[in-house]
Amino acid sequence: MSYMLLIVEPTGQRATRTEAQGREAYAQMQAFGESLRAQGKLSAVASLAGLGDAVRVSEAPGAPRRLDGPFAEAKEMVGGFFLLDGVTRDEAIELARRCPAAQWATVEVRALAPCFDESRA
Repeated sequence: MSYMLLIVEPTGQRATRTEAQGREAYAQMQAFGESLRAQGKLSAVASLAGLGDAVRVSEAPGAPRRLDGPFAEAKEMVGGFFLLDGVTRDEAIELARRCPAAQWATVEVRALAPCFDESRA
């Protein structure tokens, strides 16, 4: 089974760290990713930039719009992810618990599934 660990962090949190603290947190996350890769459980990993340059696009009927960041209403943002493959739900939860980001953010565990599959809702 495939699961995604989404790193959901408070907006502005990164600005509270010194550059050295930010580099240390990033190094911890890289080491965690490398350990997952060595175990054959990692399909992809990426860190995402902050909301300052983000753009939201919606083409909903009757309401197409583009909204440039930063987004004042946002309290949290997805700061990155680990895409796991060949793990059980329990393993994914345990890996989320061991993820260094769990010390400063929420690590959300989500199964990959087609959008029409409500059995995983």
